[in-house]
Amino acid sequence: MSKNLFITGTATDVGKTYVSGLITKALLKEGYKAGYFKPLASGNLRTPSGELEVGDVKFVKEISGTKQDVTSMNVYVYERAFSPHLAAKFEGNPPELNKILAKFDELKNEYEYLNIEGCGGAICPLRYDEVKIMQVDLIKALKCPVLIVADAGLGGINAAVLTSKYLREEGIEQKGFVLNKFDESNQIHINNKFMIQELCALPVLFTITKQGQENCINSKKLAAVYE
Repeated sequence: MSKNLFITGTATDVGKTYVSGLITKALLKEGYKAGYFKPLASGNLRTPSGELEVGDVKFVKEISGTKQDVTSMNVYVYERAFSPHLAAKFEGNPPELNKILAKFDELKNEYEYLNIEGCGGAICPLRYDEVKIMQVDLIKALKCPVLIVADAGLGGINAAVLTSKYLREEGIEQKGFVLNKFDESNQIHINNKFMIQELCALPVLFTITKQGQENCINSKKLAAVYE
């Protein structure tokens, strides 16, 4: 039975997939059997044969070096770069929690550690028709603690605090933050790290810099996050 972590972000394109890849790579490097799961993925390209290729899954597989079969990493895939609820409105195949949970049950029985990457920011509608599913509903159904990826730059405090506050109000356990694009010589980034920890009462567990990114995740410290 795996130890699980849900990776969300303060916004779209904040670096969740990159961080997910680095985390998975760090665990694999330490000798752990680690898996990756992206239940829903939007904004994907078609292969020459016409099939949709899940870009995030492909990226994580390449950066982490995992041998995990790409078909086990995803359940719902959409071509349009929309929130899943809107992509499904145009493309069909609206998500169902039971299908996602069935795949999750398979994976958690196969891996020691499982990283689940969400869509967009913490507040993301996954389905909004006669059935309404928000990303927070998925997190609760998975019963996973959350790791929040945030940008280290200007505006980072506001985005981090609002995300953390929302998750806290929803009763979701938070393990802390990863600050992406962190510059150790930038006073804004340094102070943002301090203020996020102060205002959210949560640790900034890792900072991902532009230089030496591959060494930013301490695997032993990382494993403790799942405890």
